[in-house]
Amino acid sequence: MDDDQFNINIRKYLKKVGITSQREIESAVRSALDSKAMSGDETLDVKVRLSIGALNLSVDIDGEISLS
Repeated sequence: MDDDQFNINIRKYLKKVGITSQREIESAVRSALDSKAMSGDETLDVKVRLSIGALNLSVDIDGEISLS
């Protein structure tokens, strides 16, 4: 295994995950604000599940996103 290439590939994947996640969250929050389903001062509980079937890996990553 080439450790340097492996690390680069992980970082590329995580960048893709981060950018996509941010876009989806922003879009959903804006939609909820526009429809008055949210007021804008909430704190959102969030969870991401990382899974790699070939490694039998499944990890939940919990957190919060405050809107104010």
